[in-house]
Amino acid sequence: MLRIYSDGGSRGNPGPSAFAVVVTRDDVIIDEYSEFLGIHTNNYAEYRGLICAISKALEIKESKVEFIMDSELVIKQMNGEYKVRSPDLKELNEKARLFSSSIQDVTFTHVRRSNPFVSRADHLLNEEMDRNQ
Repeated sequence: MLRIYSDGGSRGNPGPSAFAVVVTRDDVIIDEYSEFLGIHTNNYAEYRGLICAISKALEIKESKVEFIMDSELVIKQMNGEYKVRSPDLKELNEKARLFSSSIQDVTFTHVRRSNPFVSRADHLLNEEMDRNQ
């Protein structure tokens, strides 16, 4: 099973923002990616990270994928537990849902930031913001 960890953040809300993705198979990192986004909110960056994670899964053509994040809001919205009220996030949520519908067996899991792979993604996105400020 493929497990893909993603994180997004901003310095200020809105402020300079970035996301990072850590792709693992059997708890071994097989790919990492980070991207600076410009001035956006933290939740925008979290969703962009998830969309990138889903794109990575589609590139790999894996049929069973778990997407793991420390963003309770994004995970609960993706699982249908929370409504998406923000117009900006609604568009990103719809895109994430559309992309993930192409994966046969998909789950969205919330974990604490202390998870080592989420911590790695957090480190990568902060490096990305440092390079671009």
